[in-house]
Amino acid sequence: MKSAVHLSLFALLAALCQSVLAASPADLAKAEEIVMGKCFICHGAEGESSSPVFPRLAGQHAAYTARQLADYKSGKRVSSAMRPMVEDLTPADFKALGAWFESRKTHLHKVEDPEIAQMGRLIFTRGNPYSGVAACQACHGPRGHGTETLPRLAGQHAQYTENQLKAFNKRERTNDNAVMHTVASKLTELEIKAVAAYISGLE
Repeated sequence: MKSAVHLSLFALLAALCQSVLAASPADLAKAEEIVMGKCFICHGAEGESSSPVFPRLAGQHAAYTARQLADYKSGKRVSSAMRPMVEDLTPADFKALGAWFESRKTHLHKVEDPEIAQMGRLIFTRGNPYSGVAACQACHGPRGHGTETLPRLAGQHAQYTENQLKAFNKRERTNDNAVMHTVASKLTELEIKAVAAYISGLE
């Protein structure tokens, strides 16, 4: 059991190092310049946005962030705020920004409503078999760390997570996994708030 855990931790660290090392020091320096010139306004200088309207990007998977930026530029993901920010950036910039944000330190965040978060824990870990809602951890992992293709959710602003689930439900967000449309459509308002609250406290 211990060896399996150690192997999993080693694999996780190796993946993180590989994604960061894939970007050269010059690329990371360019990414930091872009962050300080544009991104910090909404997402913070270290990817820890101060407003729940904007996502925390610290620790987010490099490939996932790069893909979202490319989708904003192509119009596949719609945002009147993000489109002007990325229109003069290149795929190489997106890759470097992804590596830079993934290298930022994540933090443990206080949950605003611990009681409702406990209900969210059930949705996250077990889903709701009575309404057909799948457990979030089935795709995003038991700690909400996601994968290269699925986003890290741990520590995300509760309000941002709520907004994204509602956007999936209304088909206002269509650039990501279509499975989310089905999942979101089955969640009640209370379940959305609860699971978002639980996710916000994961590290």
